[in-house]
Amino acid sequence: MSPKRGSIRRQIRINANADEIYALIGDPLTIPTWFPGIVEAKVDGRMRVIKTNAELEMPEEILTNDFISRRFQYKITSPMFQEHLSTIDVIELGPSDSLVVYGVDAVPAMFGLAIAGGASGALLRLKEIFEGDKNG
Repeated sequence: MSPKRGSIRRQIRINANADEIYALIGDPLTIPTWFPGIVEAKVDGRMRVIKTNAELEMPEEILTNDFISRRFQYKITSPMFQEHLSTIDVIELGPSDSLVVYGVDAVPAMFGLAIAGGASGALLRLKEIFEGDKNG
């Protein structure tokens, strides 16, 4: 990571079918169910506006939503970002074994770090949704 650009990748292995995982991620309205801190999502064509629990609205452009390759890409279009691209890939390792990778690239770097922190929580939440609480 350079001082200006933050480029971070997080990943998690989930014991679930890749298509089922992507069905949730690929529906742009479902993000409040699996991304911590997001309480609402509105979609109009390729544009999505998310609202955080701090009442901040963040406009995003959906760049890729490919159910065949199981890739979702979006960029935050808020003027506070000079550049932003997030990519979520769901990779099938087996019939009920998947790797979910969340990559973030942003300028300024501190925003990339913040989104990556949220992405870590989102990946853990996805694992919980698909695997359940195995501790009780």
